[in-house]
Amino acid sequence: MQRIESLENVEIKPVWSVKDFAKRRRLTDIEEARLLQLFGPFATASELLHNVQREPRWR
Repeated sequence: MQRIESLENVEIKPVWSVKDFAKRRRLTDIEEARLLQLFGPFATASELLHNVQREPRWR
C-alpha cells in the first residue's frame, strides 16, 4: 500500500454516467447496454468516446 502525501501532481479525469452519456449522444438501447456491460455505471470521457459504435449519419 502506498500513501499519497500531496495531490498537486495528480491528474483528475472527468467521469461520466454511462446512462447520461447515452442519452446525450442519442445512442440505441443496445449500445447503452453494451457500454454498461463493458464499463459499469461510470466511465471516463475518453473511454466512452473511444468505445462508442454509431451508425454513420448520411444526408
